[in-house]
Amino acid sequence: MDATAVIGSAATVLSFLTFVAIVAWAYSRRRQRQFEDAANAPFALPDDGGPLDAPAAADGPGARR
Repeated sequence: MDATAVIGSAATVLSFLTFVAIVAWAYSRRRQRQFEDAANAPFALPDDGGPLDAPAAADGPGARR
C-alpha cells in the first residue's frame, strides 16, 4: 500500500466524520431554539413599504366606480 492510498483513505474517513459531526450538530436539541429563531427572523422585520403594502388607488386602473 503506497502513501497516496493511505492519504486518500484518511481524507475520505476524515471527511465522512466531519459530515456526521455537522449533521449531529444541526439536529441536536440544544440548537433547536436558535435555528427556529433564525428561521423566523425574516418574518419579524417590519414591512418595507413595497408595492404590495401600498393601499389601492381609488383612481388607478381597475378601480370601481
